[in-house]
Amino acid sequence: MSNTHPEWFTLSELADMIAVAESTPGPIGINTATYVGFHVAGIPGALIATLSLVLPSFLIIFFISKCLEKYSENKFVKRVFYALRAAVVGLIAAAGFSVLKMALYPDGISAFADIYKGLDIKAAILFAVILAATQIKPLKKLHPLVYIGVGAAVGILLL
Repeated sequence: MSNTHPEWFTLSELADMIAVAESTPGPIGINTATYVGFHVAGIPGALIATLSLVLPSFLIIFFISKCLEKYSENKFVKRVFYALRAAVVGLIAAAGFSVLKMALYPDGISAFADIYKGLDIKAAILFAVILAATQIKPLKKLHPLVYIGVGAAVGILLL
């Protein structure tokens, strides 16, 4: 594997990285940046990648919060934040959909018409069971690590 950007990771390595980053404490972006930085340049790379991700956001939010203190009751500011919520949910859903496709279609999917072609049935069933379980009221209270553990156990035992 070369050290140039496009060749850093395969899609399979990226999916594994996301799985590890999701299952470790902390935000996925920070965990992934730390992983990538370490993978590319060891501990210094991990530190630089993590700081490069966190510091700009911190500074931007710091300055925005100072402005919001002054204009938080402005109707235009309220409208902007109302619309931003919907936009952010759309972006999160798009990212989730990409990960879903990688998990359920390890060989990829070329068109929506091919939705059943190449589907990993076992992964799809596990996905459906975990999704359904998280919607059952008493099971909603379980920590996400419980579901990750169940997924890992199913992978070891059945997949």
